[in-house]
Parts: sequence; C-alpha cells; structure tokens
Amino acid sequence: MKKFTLGIEEEFQILDSDTLTLRSHMSKIYEGGKVLLKERIKEEMHQAVVEMGTNICENIQEARDEVSYLRQQVIELAGAEGLKVAAAGTHPFSHWSDQLITRDPRYDALIEEMKDVARSNLIFGLHVHVGIPSREEGLQIMNVARYFLPHLYALSTNSPFWEARETGFKSYRSKIFDKFPRTGIPPYFSSVAEYDKFVDILVKTNCIDNGKKIWWDIRLHPFYPTVEFRICDMVQTVDEVICIAAIMQCIIAKLHRLHQKNQSFRSYRRVLINENKWRAARWGMDAKLIDFGKEEEVPFEVLIQELLEFIDDVVDELGCRKEVNFVYQMLEQGSGADRQLKVFNETNDLKEVIKYVVDQTSKGL
Repeated sequence: MKKFTLGIEEEFQILDSDTLTLRSHMSKIYEGGKVLLKERIKEEMHQAVVEMGTNICENIQEARDEVSYLRQQVIELAGAEGLKVAAAGTHPFSHWSDQLITRDPRYDALIEEMKDVARSNLIFGLHVHVGIPSREEGLQIMNVARYFLPHLYALSTNSPFWEARETGFKSYRSKIFDKFPRTGIPPYFSSVAEYDKFVDILVKTNCIDNGKKIWWDIRLHPFYPTVEFRICDMVQTVDEVICIAAIMQCIIAKLHRLHQKNQSFRSYRRVLINENKWRAARWGMDAKLIDFGKEEEVPFEVLIQELLEFIDDVVDELGCRKEVNFVYQMLEQGSGADRQLKVFNETNDLKEVIKYVVDQTSKGL
C-alpha cells in the first residue's frame, strides 16, 4: 500500500503558573526551543500561542513518538520560564484584548487588514497533514473527505468556554474563526485547473498573497503534497490526537483506494455538510448528525460506527487498529469539552477547569 505520511501541528496555550491566565511569553519558549527543535517550533500571531509541528512521519507510531516528544519539550521549555502549557481550543477565562501580538511583517499586515477580527482570533487548533499521490487525486479526495469533517470535529470538540462564559457550544472556537474570510467547509472543485484558477484570481486581486491564506477546514496544501485537515479543536491528550490523526489517514487511504478502482463515495453539497458542522460545534458527540443518504437524523455514535466500517479494510494495512479503536474510549469518556464542563459543574470554578486541562496535556507522557 502507498505510504500516506503524516504531519501533525498542535497549537498550545502558554499560561502563568500561578493564575493560569494566558501569558504573552511565547518568545521566551521559542528562543529556548529554536536551537533544539529548529523548524518544529513556530511563533504564532498571538504571543500566548506556541505551535509544535512534527517531522514527516511514515506511520502512526512514529507520529505518536513525535507528538509525545514535542509535548514533553514544550512543557519543559515553559517550565524553565515558570510557565505552564495547556491543550484546548480556547482558554476558559482569559480575554483576547489582554494578549500581545508577535511583531512580524506578516502579522502586522494581517492585523492591518482585519483589525479586531484578527486580534480576537485567540484560538488553538490541531492540524493534520496526510500525504497524497498527486494534486489531482488530492483534490478529488478532498471533495469527498469533506463529508467526514463534522464527524472528526465532534470528536475533537474542546472549547466550551470563552471569556469566562459557558457558551453553550462544545466548540466555540469555530464560531470565533468563522469571522475570518475563506474559512469553513470548502466548495467542490471539479479539477485542479479550476481550483488553481480560483487561487489565481484571489492573488491577482490582492485578496491573498498565496494559497496559505485560504483557511478552510480541509485544504490542498499550497506548498506540500498533502491534504491538510484543519477543522479540529486542539485536543487534550496525546491518545486523542493520535486517534483522530489515524482516522484521518485511513479516510484518505480509503478514498485513494476507491479512486484507484474508479469507484467513489458520494460527494455532498457544502450547504448540507455545514448543517452537520453546526450540530457538531453545538453538541459535540451528543449531536444527532444528518445521514444524507437516508435523509434522517442519526446519533453521532451510529455515524462514527459507519465511518469505522467504511475505513476498516485499510486500518490493518496502515497498522493503526489500536489507535483507531481508541475512539471507543473517547465515546465513553466524552470529548475534551464534555470533560471541561464536568469539572466546571462539579467545582463552579474556571481555574479548576484550566488546571484539569494542564494535567491532561501531559497525560501519558
């Protein structure tokens, strides 16, 4: 079987050790980490965010080793500066207006263009790259993989609080990001030529300077031969990261297999997929998602079971049965959002919530 390589990027929150509020101290961690980690540590627009990205991983076990190593490193680097690190899609009570912006021409331009929409975008995501055979095939796979985005999103929901309010959403992060242009579920493209023409028009008319400013929930990466899943909240534990990444890898491998046999999985319209995305944001794993084939609402667990059956014939070839099966544990323990809400309901204290998230971030390391 062709190798469907993996690359995983995680955006971490940098916290004050005492108050557990966000601290704009990424530069300290970045300077310390740059020597050891080189390209695997990146600055982000907000100084309270640090991004860690794996090398290209041949399989899911390698990805687990890399993610675990990078989490250990970022926790140690932060600890050396008297800081802590948390993995969640939003911070429960810190306010975006208190956070500093990284000085960089790229970020300066973004702030100049988008003002408070960019400044308030203090959110944390998990991005997974899966290697593809060619851009042509990648685009066809992306068109179909869009259907599964709400399933993956529901599993990752981990941002129920925003600015000290319980939002009523399992993932409020996407509601914040929706204010940006060129976000959400991408449209269907019939060919790479059509897609490239779209990007060219945006560049030509000064909407963007390159394809990286297209921030869809899934995209053909403009510079790497990958399909990049961008819909997920930053999740709490390594086990959850690896489970979600394994399922993504299997979806790409399975769609590639169907493509090779000239078979296909139906491609659904963006407006329909958006209905499921909204439900996933609001209710997470408790959502009823729409089965478009049957034209009825179905509990999330039923659709996840269908997804597992759909990818089943590629799981063993990719060697990720154990990682994919962790999804059953996730269904049992609830998403990060469910667990955050449980802590809050028991303590009525948002500081206890973020303390819990900090503990989960190092779980199993």
